[in-house]
Amino acid sequence: MKRRGFTLLEILIVVAVVVALAGISVPLVGSAVAKSREAACLVKLRSLGVALEGYLQDHNRIMPALAMGRASRADETPVLETVLLPYVESPDAFKCPQDEREFKQSGSSYFWNHLQSGLPDTKLAFFGIDGRPDKIPLISDKESWHPGGTNFLYADQSSSNKVRFAAGN
Repeated sequence: MKRRGFTLLEILIVVAVVVALAGISVPLVGSAVAKSREAACLVKLRSLGVALEGYLQDHNRIMPALAMGRASRADETPVLETVLLPYVESPDAFKCPQDEREFKQSGSSYFWNHLQSGLPDTKLAFFGIDGRPDKIPLISDKESWHPGGTNFLYADQSSSNKVRFAAGN
């Protein structure tokens, strides 16, 4: 009478293969999730660009006069998430999916480029760059949460994780 089944060596080999495959796939899945959150953040920045465009239309094309950000939700300083709130669907429009802390504390995952506050949208400048809205950042992540780095919304309403305002541009 022959016994059917697996030997201990065969079981150990199968377990080793499964562990090796899991070790390879877990970082790949984590990276894919982080990349999808980065893409979702870029979409949120574009929607903030649409909200900003609505604000500009209502205010004679003058950028809002905002502080860069606030330390807590209790702070009364005019900031991105308070001034643009009427132009978005909900306060969650200011939350990056990768942000675990800043939104809870301050109400936004994003900073406003306060150097553009109160300027006409045709007079924006940044680090000596003027007349190039595709190189002037308006809104950025508060932290570099994403695999690609920090996400930016530029004055031409495009969003990217590429720095376009470096010296020599």
